This record gives sequence, C-alpha cells and structure tokens, in this order.
Amino acid sequence: PCSVVIFIIWAISSWFRRGPSTPDQTTPAGAPRVPSRNLFPKDTLMDLHVYISQNEVFSDFNNTEVLFWSQRDLMYGDWTTGEAGDGCYENYGELDIPEKVQQNGSLYIHVYFTKSGFHPDPKRKGQYRRLATVHTSRMLNKYKRRKFQKTKNLLTGETEADPEMIKRAESHGPVEVISHWHPNLTINMVDDHTAWVKGSVPPPLDQYVKFDTVSGDYYPIVYFNDYWNLQKDYFPVNETLEKLPLRLTYCPLSLWRWQLYAAQSTKSPWNFLGEDTYEQSDEDQDSVKVALLETNPYLLGLTIVVSIVHSIFEFLAFKNDIQFWNSRQSLEGLSVRSIFFGVFQSLVVLLYILDNETNFVVQVSVFIGLLIDFWKITKVVDVKLDRENRLVGIFPRITFKDKSTYVQSSTKIYDDMAFRYLSWLLYPLFGCYAVYSLLYMEHKGWYSWVLGMMYGFLLTFGFITMTPQLFINYKMKSVAHLPWRMLTYKALNTFIDDLFAFVIKMPMMYRIGCLRDDVVFFIYLYQRWIYRVDPNRVNEFGTSGVDHARDSSEQGAAGSEAAAITDKPEGEKKND
Repeated sequence: PCSVVIFIIWAISSWFRRGPSTPDQTTPAGAPRVPSRNLFPKDTLMDLHVYISQNEVFSDFNNTEVLFWSQRDLMYGDWTTGEAGDGCYENYGELDIPEKVQQNGSLYIHVYFTKSGFHPDPKRKGQYRRLATVHTSRMLNKYKRRKFQKTKNLLTGETEADPEMIKRAESHGPVEVISHWHPNLTINMVDDHTAWVKGSVPPPLDQYVKFDTVSGDYYPIVYFNDYWNLQKDYFPVNETLEKLPLRLTYCPLSLWRWQLYAAQSTKSPWNFLGEDTYEQSDEDQDSVKVALLETNPYLLGLTIVVSIVHSIFEFLAFKNDIQFWNSRQSLEGLSVRSIFFGVFQSLVVLLYILDNETNFVVQVSVFIGLLIDFWKITKVVDVKLDRENRLVGIFPRITFKDKSTYVQSSTKIYDDMAFRYLSWLLYPLFGCYAVYSLLYMEHKGWYSWVLGMMYGFLLTFGFITMTPQLFINYKMKSVAHLPWRMLTYKALNTFIDDLFAFVIKMPMMYRIGCLRDDVVFFIYLYQRWIYRVDPNRVNEFGTSGVDHARDSSEQGAAGSEAAAITDKPEGEKKND
C-alpha cells in the first residue's frame, strides 16, 4: 500500500516537473550521444567507508576518529545477504559533539564506495582509482525555524509560556534557526544498469546520475534516504547534549522505488512560495507518512477512495452552486441576510488564518470561497455606485438595494423575523464568548483577540446562521426554492468529514462541527418530506407548475386553431 500511494503522489508530481519534451541527444558537434554503462557491473565486490566530519569537503582519510563505519566485501545488487537476508547492513554509534556543532554548526557525512582492493584516499598511489570510487556527501543535521509567538492575557499581562523561551525570543527575535538531529539515516545504492544517455536523463533523476567526463559512463547512484524520518522525531542540538546517536543502514534499492523517493524529496525549481511553505509541506507530509505506517491497509485504501470521492463532490457542489445562483430569477423563499452573513463569516476566517500563518493552499481556498460569496451578493441585491454622494468627497459610495422579487414577496418579512429571533440568542452568546475569551485566553494583541474571538464564536455557534432558512421554509411550507443538488453534494462531503473526524485524530470542536451540520441537513430532509410537491410553488427560475400547465394549454389551443385553419377548404381560407 505504501508503494501504491507514493506512486500516485509521484505521478501527480511528475506532471508538474516535466523536463523538455525532446531531450538533446546530440553532442555540441552534432554527433549522436552514445548510451553509457554503469561503472560498477552487476555483482561487483566493493567496500563501504563512512566518515563524519565538520568539513563539507573531506580529505582527512588518515584520521581514524572520523571513520564511523567500514564494511568490507559488499556485493553490488545483492538482495540476499545481511542479518535479515535482504541485503541490508546496519551500524550504530554515538558521536561526540564538537563545540561548534553545539553552537549551531554543521556536521557532514561522507560516503565512499570503492571496488574491493581500492581505497578512497587519492593520495595513496596504487590503492586509489578514480573509476573505482563513488563518493557522495550531505549535511547530517537539519536547520529548522522555531517561531515564537508572544501571547499574553490582555487584561493581566500574564502568560503561561516557558520563561526560558521568552528569554530566547527576546535575544534571538521571534524566529530562531536551530540545528536539529535525527538518529536514523539509510544509505541506498540503486541497483540500476540502464543505458542512460547523457543529457537525456529525465528530471528529477538527472540530479543524481553522475557521468564520468572522460569515459562517458556513469557512477552507481548512491541515495541518502530519509523519507520515513518524521519531523516530530527531530530534536534540537544544543549545549545540553553530550552525544549524538546515529544509526546508519545500508540497503540496495530498485530503480522504480528510487524514482518514487527521488520525486518526493526533490523540490520544484518553479516554486515561488518561499521556505516557510516547504516547512509547512514537510509537516503536512508527516501526517501522510504516519497514516502509511500506522493505518490498516484496507482502511488506508478506503481513505484514498473516499478522498477522491470527496474531491469530486466538492467540485460538483461548487459547480451546481454557481449554476443555481447564475440562473436564479426569483429570490422568493431564500434568505438574503444569510448570504451577507456568510460573506462576513468567510472574511473573518480569511483574516484569522492570515494572522495565524496557516498553510498557503488553505489561504487560497478560503480566498476563492470569499470571492464567490461576494459574487453571490450581486445576485441577491442590486449593487450600484453612487457617484453623487462620494465618501470623503473622493470615492464613489456603494449602495445596495433589495431586488423586487425579494421585496414583493413574503420572504423578506420572514427573513427579517428570523434574524430578529436569532439576534435574541446570538448577541448574548457572542457577548459571553467575548468576555470568556478576554478573561481566560492569551492573545498576541487586541487585533488577534477580535479575530480569534469572532472565529471561535463562528466555529462554535455558526450553525445558528443556518436556521433562518429553516424558519423561512417553515413559514412558506415549501423547500422547492432550495439548491438541492448543491446541498446534497455538501451533505455527502459532511458525512465523509464525519468518517475522517472519527478515524483521524482531530480536535473535538471540529467533530462537533461536523455533527451539527449533519443535524441541520437532516432537518432540511425532514422539511422536504413533510412539504409535499405543490404545483403552485415557485421554483428557482421564478415559475410554478401552474404556469407551465397554462403555457402548455395555450400552446395546445393555438396548435388546434392552426390545424383547423389548415384543414379548411381553399375558398373558406380566402374568406377568412
């Protein structure tokens, strides 16, 4: 299951990372490039040398203290040896931490594979051979940003934050770059003998296939695999640590699986979102990896299918919502005030997630939803620019006027009545929640308090804003005016959210939110059941069954009259 999911992710990612459609397979002189071969043939005996150093460029081969692991007589492409019979070997050790590394310095790993009988040190004459040595290196520690948001109780000025964290925030600023360490790393040698052509290796594989400039052949691919290293398992490197644990594992890797790993670990060169987005994406990928590692395979497969269905329903709900409001001719039976309240709610959510630095994809999604809500306003009221009464004498004033189909119907009376009753419950709850948030919660400032208080209130009591439509349905004894396709798709998505809410670890408030939406939709279904089909009711296009019947009868009468005229003799037609 893990490989299947990684393959799906790789397929989608590779679509956006496509290289040139017609790679250049000719030399600068115009001659065709010759396919190359792997410098290490199948079953080549080789030795592994691993050095740990503070230097990015390594040359201290005679220092035995930096030699972390030496493994002799490994066979290239062997999948049967090792302790577990899978071709894997492991070595564990604890490293002394240099003072510079404790002070946010870097530590590098240098891995050398040499054919048996050779040594990686170029200074050893007779024991070193360039074409028999494969070298790769990388930084072992990882620099991560630790952000400190200084919050406090706005009335008392007190905070529950760690005093040590407050001191570090004052000395290093709100964002501190700290070196982190993970105790596990896998060294994979890709079992590949493809006849690659230089200049035509597809991305992102071209970053790993290294060709020899003289012979034109390529070196075996050595890949540092940390895909399953979860972000939560990294710990900061500081003065309190005395040793750094490190477990290295050597394993062969097939070409197909390496392609999947390489595609996931390579960052797109077209990215414009900055490093913060990458850090967020790493944390988001952690939840996917945990699901792959800990979830039952059947449940994981069900989750993938349900996710695809959820996306389809989301698209269909979006499409039908646009179609409904775009073709709507009458506002009878629809709560216009709920549309305005929905715009206010979407605006609060957008400002809140911007203030709390939420994932960029979520920000874009909420912003698009807000634009759609603004567009709906133009469908429920007449929006005009008053150029005579300008704001501050410069900007035209925006005026809103209820449409005639809304004013001339009883819907406006019921809508005003519903929101008047709603205000009796909503305003006291809003005031109580505002006081509670101010007394018992910490905030960055008054602006954050206002956004946090409104967002928390809407999350807790937002379902109340759906009740005016229920009240209008009750008064009109009809539900024919509702966009049932859109509501059905959204309800199905809510049921899917229920499944995820109780399978995946989520805040209790979110689970309650899914449950309350279900309750409101079931009330809609109950109203649809008790309010039977009535031909006198007006549909979303402003017409009723009676109108259609009248039009049909008139068209039938006109057709009969035309037929009668056609059947008359020629003389009677002239007299007519």
